[in-house]
Amino acid sequence: MNTLLLSGGIVVTCDDSNTVFWPGDILIRDGKIAAIGRELEAPDAERIDISGRIVMPGLIDTHRHTWQSVVRNIASDWTLDQYLVGLHTGLSRYFRPEDTYAGNLIGALEALDSGITTLLDWSHNLYTPEHTDAAVDALEESGIRAVFSHGGGAQQWGGPFPSPVPHPESDVRRLRTGRFSANDGLVTMGLAARGPQFTTMEVTKADFLLARELDLRVSVHVGDGHWGKTKPIHKLNEAGLLADTTTYVHCNTIADDELRLIADTGGSASVATDVEMQMGHGWPATGRLLDAGIQPSLSVDVCSSVGGDMFSLMRTTIAVQRASDNEAAVEAGEPVDRIRLRCQDVLRFATIEGARANGLVDVTGSLEVGKAADILILSNDTLATLPITNPVATVVYNAHPGLVKDILVAGKFVKRDGKLIGVDLDRLRSMAESSRDHVVGSLEGAAIGGDWQPETNLSPA
Repeated sequence: MNTLLLSGGIVVTCDDSNTVFWPGDILIRDGKIAAIGRELEAPDAERIDISGRIVMPGLIDTHRHTWQSVVRNIASDWTLDQYLVGLHTGLSRYFRPEDTYAGNLIGALEALDSGITTLLDWSHNLYTPEHTDAAVDALEESGIRAVFSHGGGAQQWGGPFPSPVPHPESDVRRLRTGRFSANDGLVTMGLAARGPQFTTMEVTKADFLLARELDLRVSVHVGDGHWGKTKPIHKLNEAGLLADTTTYVHCNTIADDELRLIADTGGSASVATDVEMQMGHGWPATGRLLDAGIQPSLSVDVCSSVGGDMFSLMRTTIAVQRASDNEAAVEAGEPVDRIRLRCQDVLRFATIEGARANGLVDVTGSLEVGKAADILILSNDTLATLPITNPVATVVYNAHPGLVKDILVAGKFVKRDGKLIGVDLDRLRSMAESSRDHVVGSLEGAAIGGDWQPETNLSPA
């Protein structure tokens, strides 16, 4: 690989000291960061002048149902229960392998285009091994760094709950002994478990023990609205299944003592603020997680419902939590004495904490020597960010996908001068519309306009 020297940027590292080099240089050799500092010398390197531009780690999404990209926004007016019925007993069963491929490719490229260099694909519409292979093929083709988290198919998600239907173990083993037999690829493997909210404890135990046997990280939903009132963390704890290799998604309605159990056993958390606020999961658990000693990560989650970029997600997260923190003082008629959640904290949620939750903290998530050169470079030719006085706050409050001009994954440019490299947009558009028409058109009574409202009658486990 070529040796690159990114020169003169505003380097926001997101390392343990939250170092900012202003100006700063980054030397990249063989896909990894070889040096960071000021006025670096590298005569053999291709020098790229990025003077005055913010350079930062690529953003990291820790939980996204990427396959749903071909039915984008169909669920934007749905509740959580309507989503479970509308997607998992409705639209999902009409997905062919080529539709899963289309959703994953479009969704992964959308993520890359907006500055997300690492994605956990929570893939839970894998009807057949052919669907599984199509999903992985698309991730690999996109060029994104990804964790393919095997979540089974709609056979497991369609209810009634608690479901006695087991995870497709043979497909998991096939992948783990085949294309994911090593953990050194750009795309690696995890297990997306339904957990005790949605399955019998017999099935939950089998899932978690399978992941433990195969050395796979687990991502599991807990605390989603009324489903979270069933004490899922206590159930996992009683079964001896809590571990530091598990990421707990949402956590809205689990109790404070359950959050402490997660912290005590080294677990990580993923907060999907936009979806949680929209679908009725409950108030985001950001502040309660922090109180329990857990630094959360962030996730887009349901791309059939909300937008797919993490800049807006950071803003929603900081706004909601700051409002919650300030509420007591406002109600008491007292001045707010300090801001608890800072811009730097939220940026770390979207970078280094995301890497930690995905089991990739030694690989990516910060700009440090020895880590992969997964790098996002923002434009500085917009009035919306001039002049830059606080680079971190600029990222959190002012940045958006339109400012993402250059992206590297493992030292390779995947976007340059504002355009994804090697991507045929006409092909993607045709693929997306064809899959949308097939999936939505297959459901009697559904409309391309997305105004179908599924009827629900679900009860939590």
